[in-house]
Amino acid sequence: MTEKIIILDFGSQVTQLIGRRLRELNVYCEIYPYNKIPALDETVKGVILSGSPFSVRDEKAPQADLGGIKGVLPLLGICYGAQYLAHKYGGEVNASIAREYGRAMLDVTDPGSPLLKGISQHSQVWMSHGDTIARLPEGAEVIASTADVENAAYSIKGEQTYAVQFHPEVYHTVEGSRILANFALGICGCKGDWTPASFIDTTIAELKAKLGEDKVILGLSGGVDSTVAAVLLNKAVGHNLTCIFVNNGLLRKNEFEDVLASYKDMGLNVIGADASADFISRLKGVTDPEQKRKIIGRLFIETFDKYAHSIENARWLAQGTIYPDVIESASVNGPSSTIKSHHNVGGLPEKMNLKIVEPLRSLFKDEVRRVGRALKIKEELIGRHPFPGPSLGIRILGEVTEAKLAILREADDIFIRGLREYKIEGVPSASDPTMTATNLYDSIWQAGAMLLPVKSVGVMGDERTYEYTIALRAVISTDGMTADWVHLPYDFMAKVSNDIINKVRGVNRVVYDISSKPPATIEWE
Repeated sequence: MTEKIIILDFGSQVTQLIGRRLRELNVYCEIYPYNKIPALDETVKGVILSGSPFSVRDEKAPQADLGGIKGVLPLLGICYGAQYLAHKYGGEVNASIAREYGRAMLDVTDPGSPLLKGISQHSQVWMSHGDTIARLPEGAEVIASTADVENAAYSIKGEQTYAVQFHPEVYHTVEGSRILANFALGICGCKGDWTPASFIDTTIAELKAKLGEDKVILGLSGGVDSTVAAVLLNKAVGHNLTCIFVNNGLLRKNEFEDVLASYKDMGLNVIGADASADFISRLKGVTDPEQKRKIIGRLFIETFDKYAHSIENARWLAQGTIYPDVIESASVNGPSSTIKSHHNVGGLPEKMNLKIVEPLRSLFKDEVRRVGRALKIKEELIGRHPFPGPSLGIRILGEVTEAKLAILREADDIFIRGLREYKIEGVPSASDPTMTATNLYDSIWQAGAMLLPVKSVGVMGDERTYEYTIALRAVISTDGMTADWVHLPYDFMAKVSNDIINKVRGVNRVVYDISSKPPATIEWE
């Protein structure tokens, strides 16, 4: 059984980062709401308490039952977690006179502490709190301080209990990964052997045991998650897996044919379901972005359902669900408010009476890519940028028509091919920082073209034109939750703009989106 560390989430926006940092150490971990603590069997090697937007002094501050944890298992409190331990066990937490938000310098006062082993005497950490621990609980000792916070880190004598008021999980805490490594690998004694190879072996064995000789259906999208899920399932059940790739008529240039060809070379059993005419027909006259998304999602389900019924005796529906989806669905405060609806095959199980199998539900996005590379999946599939489920339907602002799709496909193709062809000196790849990107495409998280519902006057030759505007978008991100626009080279921008205007009939103007997320979103609709 896989050893693990349990992270109890008190609602911090960066709780997922704790998990990501531990996974980078090859330590498996799971995140649970503070009020849904799982059974603590022999596989649990330690527990971490996250930060929170609450103050421990609030009347409705989250409270966790730490019986069977504190003093029994190694325990690390982070920010709110540190204040909660102090408050709950006899210390005192007050509103801070000098609030600390942002960078601070940590001075180690107990270099012999196992948590701070190898940490510099004076190092940068990231603070984000309005309260401070005025008095430690009985038996606690200070192990590090900042200029404004005396009890910046402490431990409790006779226990493997530690607490820090800063955030070791964020990049701004320069030696944060070392602190988490000291806790996970040192104090908790984790082996650090949870690797892509070990995940593959364990997952295939589990899938074989769970699925047996049952038939499985998987909806492919051409994206990273569904591709990796398909290959894992294929290794487990072989010919009993049938994949369905739906052409919604909104895909990029040659995408339906190219993706099908890629999967054929991989030995997957794939059905190409061409429903493009139905999608375009249903979208006629529709301009509201949310309505477009719902129509596309609903018709996808109808199409998938129709083709799935041709597969006799299917028992399982496979999904490319990844860990951030699982965490969101069980978050402390419930799912976030709807900024825009998403569609996947999640609406199918009740209708189809199939059981669900999700081989990637314990992985973060970057881990899915690492597993994909370990499975020897082609880099052109593993390194693909994220692409929205509603496809070009939400990159055409306003009504979707065949004519607009033709324009956008050509413009997008010029942009993406240009990114792939433009060579750069080696920089970290956006899909895996441990790899090197040698072209613009691989250095970017996501890019695409948008067709705007406005026309403007232009001049081509001696003639006046009145044609569409194309907006280009390229962002860098780690998980899509936040993103910043990419400073593309001027010579590249000039060439792409010139090529689009000269080669795509119906376009006479190209603009570049320099908005970050938030406040904007990556997609325009």
